[in-house]
Amino acid sequence: MSEPLLKVEGVQAKYGDFIAVQSASLDVPEGKIVSLIGSNGAGKSTLMDTIAGLHKPSAGKIYFKGEDITGLPAEKIVTRGLSLVPQGSRCFIRMSVEDNLIMGSFPKNVRAKAKDSLERVYSLFPVLKEKRNDASGSLSGGQRQMVAIGRALMTNPELILFDEISLGLAPTIIKDIYATVKDINRTTGMTVVLVEQDTHRAIKTGEFCHVMLKGNVVLSGRSKELGDDEIKKAYFGI
Repeated sequence: MSEPLLKVEGVQAKYGDFIAVQSASLDVPEGKIVSLIGSNGAGKSTLMDTIAGLHKPSAGKIYFKGEDITGLPAEKIVTRGLSLVPQGSRCFIRMSVEDNLIMGSFPKNVRAKAKDSLERVYSLFPVLKEKRNDASGSLSGGQRQMVAIGRALMTNPELILFDEISLGLAPTIIKDIYATVKDINRTTGMTVVLVEQDTHRAIKTGEFCHVMLKGNVVLSGRSKELGDDEIKKAYFGI
């Protein structure tokens, strides 16, 4: 097996005295879709924020493309090709759709490709091109999620972390967004990590799966090789 694109070793993350991530370890192979599942409060989002540089770990190591990126700030990590789509369809609501997207091309190493990147985002999400001059706050929840995904894609990432992108969206919108994520992976080879609470969707989408429980990764493997009972026990800690 080749070296994983992302390697997390014994990462711990705290909020004050509260330990949100106890000691998480996982590998993400290059070019694959990897699902990270667990119940609410399992530590999934904190782990993603820590990998992306939004939260500093209190222990452990994070390697991306073989480089130690542990504790680097987000603005340094994104220039190395790792981007996060955070939970909650976050946009600058008073800015236009296009200005939100262009914000993603702020890093110097991707500015020259901003025009091409913007057209690629519009080809993935045609509705955003139609509404490019509208304030992002006027969009539906699904459309704001598209903006958040598009802004992350504007950084031309090699690895993109999706933190519960289906949260609060209608089933038909979720289906379309997941189809787009799979299309991005298939056509570009971009590596994807999908954080989900929905075990069925996660296992169906990701070739590999990790299960988190109480701040630890307690089960890992190829999705098709993990049994339903095995996942259920890991998910609920039974």
